[in-house]
Amino acid sequence: MDYAILKSAGIDTDALISRLMGNEELIKKFMKKFLLDDNFKKLKKAVRQNNSADALTASHTLKGMCGNLSIMRLFELFSRQVELIRREKWEEAKAMMPQICEEYEHIENAVADWLEHLR
Repeated sequence: MDYAILKSAGIDTDALISRLMGNEELIKKFMKKFLLDDNFKKLKKAVRQNNSADALTASHTLKGMCGNLSIMRLFELFSRQVELIRREKWEEAKAMMPQICEEYEHIENAVADWLEHLR
């Protein structure tokens, strides 16, 4: 299986393959789940509504998902955002959203392209 698209998007494919024991069907399954997950929509809604509790839940969930899938730049961004929210630095956490949105879109497009190339 060719992971070049994922790798070029910044996903640590070696770690991903290792974590999922080289099971290509499992990798495809979890990448599809990434695209279907609605926590990013929940995060954007929570930020729009100034709801730090819901934002914390969504961002924390996204942090875990990205960590498990070795999507390291997003993992680092969500980790920082979670920490800011927990430290009650809500304005700083909200200010991260343009960077988070840009990176999320980049990864989302790469994963969709990769899955399309597998067909």
